[in-house]
Amino acid sequence: GVGMGMTAPVSITAFPAEDGSLQQKVKVSLRIPSQFQDNPPCPSDESIKIEERQGMTIYSTQFGGYAKEVDYVNYAAKLKSALGSEAAYHKDFYLCNGYDPPMKPYGRRNEVWFVKE
Repeated sequence: GVGMGMTAPVSITAFPAEDGSLQQKVKVSLRIPSQFQDNPPCPSDESIKIEERQGMTIYSTQFGGYAKEVDYVNYAAKLKSALGSEAAYHKDFYLCNGYDPPMKPYGRRNEVWFVKE
């Protein structure tokens, strides 16, 4: 019953298949606003879970526009290529992040994150 408004980024955990495409399994994460973090309201929907995301080191790339799945897949492939085989990061998932409301037409920011192991 508490409205918290929209937060940024909206973070989608993507699980790539062998060919780099995304499996139909995703996890969407929203940041709880600062004033609610010490005592977040309990979700009324059982499918919504509150979890604490630990600090992490990431490898990241940024791009603009209205991001679609194919954009995240392509930028993840570019980031993987740029990192080469020496960088140690989780290969079984990556994070797709959007920072802008749908009505913002210009200067949009999207990122792909690989989490360092």
